[in-house]
Amino acid sequence: MRVTNLTGYGILLTSPLLVLSCIILSIYFGAKSIDIAVIQAAILQFDPGNLDHQIIVSSRLPRIAGTLLIGGALAVSGALMQGITRNYLASPGIMGISDGSILAVTLNMILLPQASDLELMIMSFAGSALGAGVVYGLGAMLPGGLSPLRLAVLGAITGTFLSSLAAALAVYFQISQDISFWYNARLHQLRPELVELALPFIIAGLMIALWLSKSVTILSLGEEVAISLGQRTRVVKIAAAGAVMLLTGSAVALAGKIAFVGLIVPHIVRYLAGADYKWIISCSGVLGAVFLAVSDILSRFLNFPFETPVGVITSLVGVPFFLYLARKKGDRNYA
Repeated sequence: MRVTNLTGYGILLTSPLLVLSCIILSIYFGAKSIDIAVIQAAILQFDPGNLDHQIIVSSRLPRIAGTLLIGGALAVSGALMQGITRNYLASPGIMGISDGSILAVTLNMILLPQASDLELMIMSFAGSALGAGVVYGLGAMLPGGLSPLRLAVLGAITGTFLSSLAAALAVYFQISQDISFWYNARLHQLRPELVELALPFIIAGLMIALWLSKSVTILSLGEEVAISLGQRTRVVKIAAAGAVMLLTGSAVALAGKIAFVGLIVPHIVRYLAGADYKWIISCSGVLGAVFLAVSDILSRFLNFPFETPVGVITSLVGVPFFLYLARKKGDRNYA
């Protein structure tokens, strides 16, 4: 336990350096080369008439801020889902939660084209709840449907259906161009206003997750064990579902579906810092933010000077990781 705690402390203590490095690299690298001195001047002495200053303040700063928030939110959401369900394949991108949010955003743009950013965010929350409800509802109805692999298959099928329905509606109502942002996770199009709006929701979700960390640790040992220890499992699950809805809904509203962050990062943290969710949740938030920021930076060079959706990078890592987990653990839950 001492080594585990030291590892967790190490991750948290180095997190400011890791995050600062990502911020510097993300601001510096882009389609347009901008000198370090110009970047410094844009931050300290902003000139609205200077195009380079506008790029830094209006595009690259909101981009890295949003990327860090999204990465942390998705990783913590995945950690919560894995702990509550004891399913090592649980994550927002695999279980249809992100696809439910995308469908809700699509319906919002069709039915309420003049909706505010707040209404868009609320619809995204509702969509994430819809996606989770459909997947787990189907799993509960089918024999063995709540086992890890079968639930992942149900999530993939449901997610494909929801995203396909969203795409069909977008084509029929001729809003494909408007909704394409949410299908391709274009972080370079993040709007500063939406990032500011999402911030309190993500902070609330993170605070709930941290507050639940001890309870999730107990629940991850099994529901019978948790009940015998006096755990109010239903309350914990409802609160965790609320946190997942806030975190995933905010992430999708900001940048669309980004797969595998919520799957990969919690497993890495669990390997490094042990099974205590006090460390898993806090360290997942840090490493999830760093992982997505690094993926975003790499995506700029894949087809330079054109932008590649960051989901391509996360999928290049996530698909082999998913197959490895499925092959190694089969169809077993974990404690």
